[in-house]
Amino acid sequence: METRITAARDTPQKSLDRLTPKEIVSELDKYIVGQKKAKRAVAVALRNRIRRLKLDSELREDVAPKNILMIGPTGVGKTEIARRLARLANSPFIKVEATKYTEVGYVGRDVESMIRDLMAAGVAMVKQEMQELVTVQARERAEEALLDLLVPAPRRTREKPKSPPVIRPMGTFSFNNDGGQGILGTAIQVGIPLTREQADGAEKQARMDDGPAEQALPDDAEKTQGDRKAEKAARDHTREKFRQWLKEGKLEEKTVELTVNQNPQFPSMEIMGGGFEELESSLSGIAGFFGGNKKKKVVTVSRAREILAAEEAEKLIDRDRVSDEARRRVEETGIVFIDEIDKIAVRGDRGGGPDVSREGVQRDILPIVEGAVVNTKWGQVDTGHILFIAAGAFNVSKPSDLIPELQGRFPLRVELDSLGKDDFLRILTEPKNALTRQYTGLLGTEEVVLEFTPEAIDRLAALAAEVNARLENIGARRLHTIMETLLEELSFEAPDIAPASVKVTVDYVNEKLADLALDQDLGRYIL
Repeated sequence: METRITAARDTPQKSLDRLTPKEIVSELDKYIVGQKKAKRAVAVALRNRIRRLKLDSELREDVAPKNILMIGPTGVGKTEIARRLARLANSPFIKVEATKYTEVGYVGRDVESMIRDLMAAGVAMVKQEMQELVTVQARERAEEALLDLLVPAPRRTREKPKSPPVIRPMGTFSFNNDGGQGILGTAIQVGIPLTREQADGAEKQARMDDGPAEQALPDDAEKTQGDRKAEKAARDHTREKFRQWLKEGKLEEKTVELTVNQNPQFPSMEIMGGGFEELESSLSGIAGFFGGNKKKKVVTVSRAREILAAEEAEKLIDRDRVSDEARRRVEETGIVFIDEIDKIAVRGDRGGGPDVSREGVQRDILPIVEGAVVNTKWGQVDTGHILFIAAGAFNVSKPSDLIPELQGRFPLRVELDSLGKDDFLRILTEPKNALTRQYTGLLGTEEVVLEFTPEAIDRLAALAAEVNARLENIGARRLHTIMETLLEELSFEAPDIAPASVKVTVDYVNEKLADLALDQDLGRYIL
């Protein structure tokens, strides 16, 4: 177990070691079209992280991450670049909106919650990796637990007599003078310590008072040793038979009753002053006293196997190790993507009003980006080496409208290009998750074969560029609305016409999007 978990800890660093900046850009090219400058910037930032980890401890602490500010219109790939980068490096990642935070003193989320969310993502990532290491063992233990439900052991009818309690809880009592017996009973009820001889005598008297019902020998006591061995052999044979049926899948729909653990659920809330983590932990501990974390459920064998395997995997991993490893990853390789940062920028020609709150949010974000210690339920997290990537369209404000201190914490600025017809053409064909591939796969599940001709794809790209030019430029998101409009009728009728083969040609595109191509008010058709 120790060796395997240690290997899991080394995985992220080894994956970073393999990735040179050129290889990082090459991997990003598989999903994102164009934006070479942004890809090079994030590739260098990621490579500098592994370079920092190879330095000696004294110099390593002084090397700060070079945070990045992405500037560009919506739909050009800012968020996707950051998300793919984190997935490529196996780093804890969180995307937040700058507009949902308020400065201290206002009702809303405090900026420290972004680090708590990042830590939660890191814990989930590490827990999943460690659970995968014990999958086989967890399944074996889940199978044994499942057999215990299907072939329960016989309930023992004779229990070992318990030692009589020397001290009992205080209660109501009365004195009498029948030879001192009432005094002894009183002493036991009140809770006065008794000698062992006194306690034995009191217990013997209690058994006599209870009558002969409890003194009858249970059936197990009358069985011979041979009978017990025969019963055990028969039970073992039945258990192995059920084990075989489980492996053959013959019991998947059989129902069993099991007791599951439930995490206490509390209403979502935000508490100013940073005390939410402590309150949540306290409420979780209090819930255990009321037995609210256990529940009996009747489920199928297939579902019971999943539940039991998850519970066994949870038992096999070390929670302290999970939190320690997650905290290490968050501090050394965590990535926070702050979107819509331009919405909290204060334009120079305006003052007062709601902009005061926006500037307050910037001031609150500043210490987090510079490096601060944030309290979480998994321990304190140092943000000094977390990579922050901020992004915004800046079509109303401009980067210089941010407070100077915050501008200084994002030394790398990258401008992303707007997308044109050629970019849309590449987006529809080149990426692994191209829209044409997505819709072909979706309709393929209905036994409808969809085929796009090159001319049709070219026409779709031209229409997307035209709509963006006439209306609001929403980048590659325009392709989603174009494709939905094109295939709306086919998607609706697919289950009824299957199996079928449909070829999307230029004529097909012009027919389905005829009104779109002719009408000047394109907003009526594509929002």
